[in-house]
Amino acid sequence: MAETKASHVIHNAVKPVHDADPLNLFTVVETGDHHVTILDGDKFESLWRFPSRYALHGGAKYSPDGRFVYFGSRDGWVSKYDLYSLKPVAEIRAGINTRNIAVSADGKWVMVGNFLPHSLVVLHAEDLSPFRVIPVTDGKGKTSRVSAVYTARPRNSFVVALKDMTEIWELSYDPDAPPIYGNFVHNYRKGQVEGVVVAEQPFGIRRIEVGDYMDDFFFDQAYTDVMGAARNAKKGQVFNLDARRKVADLELDSMPHLGSGITFQYQGRDVMATPHLRGGMVSVIDMESWKTVKRIETLGPGFFMRSHENTPYAWVDVFFGKHRDAMHVIDKRTLEIVKTLRPEPGKTAAHVEFTRDGKHALVSIWENEGALVIYDADTLEEVKRIPMKKPSGKYNVYNKITLSAGTSH
Repeated sequence: MAETKASHVIHNAVKPVHDADPLNLFTVVETGDHHVTILDGDKFESLWRFPSRYALHGGAKYSPDGRFVYFGSRDGWVSKYDLYSLKPVAEIRAGINTRNIAVSADGKWVMVGNFLPHSLVVLHAEDLSPFRVIPVTDGKGKTSRVSAVYTARPRNSFVVALKDMTEIWELSYDPDAPPIYGNFVHNYRKGQVEGVVVAEQPFGIRRIEVGDYMDDFFFDQAYTDVMGAARNAKKGQVFNLDARRKVADLELDSMPHLGSGITFQYQGRDVMATPHLRGGMVSVIDMESWKTVKRIETLGPGFFMRSHENTPYAWVDVFFGKHRDAMHVIDKRTLEIVKTLRPEPGKTAAHVEFTRDGKHALVSIWENEGALVIYDADTLEEVKRIPMKKPSGKYNVYNKITLSAGTSH
């Protein structure tokens, strides 16, 4: 904790300096030269480009009102920037090797998940000052790296994927959350609970045993069920966070990238679609029966899939293999590929994100001499190209803060 506090820096903020729609900004992480671009999503012009920490994680996180953006770098630095004033606010080093960060739904907390040390670090979101370091351990001497940490907005909690333990953790930041009790509780009525408290709130650890290593997972829209691919199994699994048990198997015979799946309505039912990291396909799964509705063959393994509620199309890349320059456009109404785009032949095309209204789709050319390619989301025609240095991730403020992670955008 002492070393973490010693690295703490707070920068002064100033008044807003732009007239762009604050909810239609994009944060673009350019890993080619370690910079970030703040892009006006209406004019498709850069408002601010600044140097970032080394090896910034591509997934920017926003405060609930969209004013602040938070970044985590692979070497442990967490940074906060003001998108109104276009100025840095604070930064702190919370680890040596960090996987990612998450921001609470109430905007009060930032959770940092680390590979090294084996820990979770809770920061005050206002100034990134440290609140708590949580060792990731089973309490019997075994420790684990953190694969990912997510915000479960309706649950007022963080959910954590672990690399080296066969558990999922849920940690509540609800100020009214009850403490965590042991296995035997006689009475759960308020003021009458009889049981052994094993963890106080906030950030008490609810452990969910999953039977195998779940490096990553994907939420349903209610954040009740998590769908994950076990490392040593040929099937995916669905676990209920409330019941703390497995409720279904998924027909996924190769490792999917579940963190980049989407959900949408197909023929009156909720379905989830996810690309596979091995094998050229997208699986579409009914989220009530958990049966596979369709497997859509692609030109190779994909990494990112995105859509928007205002478009009938879902976009999926072919990130690996000889067809990495391809981008498939799938009609959500028919589950058929209607067009395959090649934004720049021979260069990797990846990671689609939509404007606030869903009228435009932005595609990354994932190369050092790369670009953002903006498409009309209806006609699928290119409308603009912006040169950038390996734009790895880009996130629209409105889409990120108003739609739950993994939904239809």
